[in-house]
Amino acid sequence: MHAFDVLGDPVRRRILELLAEREHSSGEVVEVISAEFGISQAGVSQHLKVLRDAGFAQVRPEGTRRLYALDATPLRDIDDWLERFRVFWPVRLDALATEIARGKKARGEG
Repeated sequence: MHAFDVLGDPVRRRILELLAEREHSSGEVVEVISAEFGISQAGVSQHLKVLRDAGFAQVRPEGTRRLYALDATPLRDIDDWLERFRVFWPVRLDALATEIARGKKARGEG
């Protein structure tokens, strides 16, 4: 599965956000994702498997628990791919800043 396919799913993106904060047990991930998305434990496990198989997450056993941690390697690959498009961003951000300034001026804020 391609990295963008993995990141295209909002559940997997949320799991990655959790793992970016710190290592989580599978139970902790299930608790959060089930509450936010209404997904069963089996469904969350499938998402964790996709993340592991795609290299976004690492798992290690600790007693009876399985602890998941973020592996940022695929994210660096995506960042490298996006690099060619960053040349377009400053112009658009400058245009946004201009529009924000115009709006403030029109409202008498600046």
